[in-house]
Amino acid sequence: MTAKIAYDDVEVGTELPAQTFPVTRATLVQYAGASGDFNPIHWNERFAKEVGLPDVIAHGMFTMAEAIRVVTDWVGDPGAVVEYGVRFTKPVVVPDDDKGARIEVSGKVAAKLEDNAVRVDLTAVSGGQKVLGMARAVVRLA
Repeated sequence: MTAKIAYDDVEVGTELPAQTFPVTRATLVQYAGASGDFNPIHWNERFAKEVGLPDVIAHGMFTMAEAIRVVTDWVGDPGAVVEYGVRFTKPVVVPDDDKGARIEVSGKVAAKLEDNAVRVDLTAVSGGQKVLGMARAVVRLA
């Protein structure tokens, strides 16, 4: 695959289509099975509260993976991501109900770099709180 977005077609300030990702307890169980991360803070409400959390929380790497989907869906090629990093600022709290939680992610081209690359800054919010800080990806465009 190659990036479907051309470097010459974007400017600093170009906004990526925002997306909202639902997270339920079932999602967390599926992710735990796929990742091998069975830490009880991600599935056991009693344990999560005993260690001082408000409820079960989503895996940090799951949250990070959902956020980068805004970039990979926009560029059309996950292999176009050259760098990606975040700081975890708040947990995504996932209640045990029919709705679960939502992660709202938006992105904007923050810089045009050399070699057809751009830096995209991401904002990820859940429950009205920013859950990722310094979320940045460098992406090589066509």
